[in-house]
Amino acid sequence: MEQPVHGLPELFAQLGLPSGQKDIEGFIARHQGLNARTSLADAPFWSRAQASFLRECWREDSDWAECIDELDVRLR
Repeated sequence: MEQPVHGLPELFAQLGLPSGQKDIEGFIARHQGLNARTSLADAPFWSRAQASFLRECWREDSDWAECIDELDVRLR
Protein backbone atom coordinates (compact mmCIF):
# COMPACT_ATOMS: atom_id res chain seq x y z
CA MET A 1 0.00 0.00 0.00
CA GLU A 2 1.43 3.37 -1.02
CA GLN A 3 1.64 6.19 1.46
CA PRO A 4 0.02 9.46 0.46
CA VAL A 5 2.35 12.04 -1.04
CA HIS A 6 1.78 15.65 -0.13
CA GLY A 7 2.89 18.70 -2.06
CA LEU A 8 3.42 22.29 -1.02
CA PRO A 9 -0.23 23.27 -1.63
CA GLU A 10 -1.40 20.57 0.78
CA LEU A 11 1.29 21.54 3.32
CA PHE A 12 0.29 25.20 3.21
CA ALA A 13 -3.38 24.25 3.61
CA GLN A 14 -2.47 22.01 6.56
CA LEU A 15 -0.60 24.94 8.13
CA GLY A 16 -3.68 27.16 7.68
CA LEU A 17 -2.00 29.32 5.04
CA PRO A 18 -3.29 30.33 1.59
CA SER A 19 -2.29 27.46 -0.67
CA GLY A 20 -2.52 28.78 -4.20
CA GLN A 21 0.65 28.72 -6.29
CA LYS A 22 0.99 32.53 -6.20
CA ASP A 23 0.40 32.50 -2.43
CA ILE A 24 3.13 29.90 -1.93
CA GLU A 25 5.60 31.74 -4.15
CA GLY A 26 4.83 35.01 -2.35
CA PHE A 27 5.36 33.40 1.06
CA ILE A 28 8.69 31.97 -0.05
CA ALA A 29 9.78 35.30 -1.54
CA ARG A 30 8.88 37.14 1.70
CA HIS A 31 10.67 34.68 3.99
CA GLN A 32 13.56 33.50 1.83
CA GLY A 33 17.04 33.78 3.31
CA LEU A 34 16.45 31.77 6.46
CA ASN A 35 19.69 31.46 8.41
CA ALA A 36 21.37 28.07 7.91
CA ARG A 37 21.69 27.65 11.69
CA THR A 38 17.95 28.08 12.25
CA SER A 39 15.79 25.00 11.86
CA LEU A 40 12.72 25.49 9.71
CA ALA A 41 10.40 24.93 12.67
CA ASP A 42 12.23 27.62 14.68
CA ALA A 43 11.76 30.31 12.04
CA PRO A 44 10.09 33.38 13.55
CA PHE A 45 7.22 33.52 11.07
CA TRP A 46 5.44 30.36 12.30
CA SER A 47 2.79 30.23 14.99
CA ARG A 48 3.40 27.80 17.86
CA ALA A 49 0.97 25.30 16.32
CA GLN A 50 2.60 25.53 12.89
CA ALA A 51 6.09 25.12 14.35
CA SER A 52 4.95 22.15 16.43
CA PHE A 53 3.40 20.48 13.38
CA LEU A 54 6.56 20.97 11.30
CA ARG A 55 8.83 19.73 14.09
CA GLU A 56 6.71 16.67 14.85
CA CYS A 57 6.28 15.64 11.20
CA TRP A 58 9.98 16.00 10.49
CA ARG A 59 11.01 14.16 13.69
CA GLU A 60 8.63 11.26 12.95
CA ASP A 61 9.65 11.19 9.26
CA SER A 62 5.96 11.34 8.42
CA ASP A 63 4.53 11.45 4.93
CA TRP A 64 4.76 15.26 5.21
CA ALA A 65 8.55 15.18 5.66
CA GLU A 66 9.42 15.31 1.96
CA CYS A 67 7.45 18.49 1.23
CA ILE A 68 8.66 20.04 4.52
CA ASP A 69 12.21 19.40 3.32
CA GLU A 70 11.34 21.01 -0.03
CA LEU A 71 10.00 24.10 1.72
CA ASP A 72 13.10 24.21 3.93
CA VAL A 73 15.39 24.18 0.89
CA ARG A 74 13.38 26.85 -0.89
CA LEU A 75 13.48 29.16 2.15
CA ARG A 76 17.29 29.02 2.50
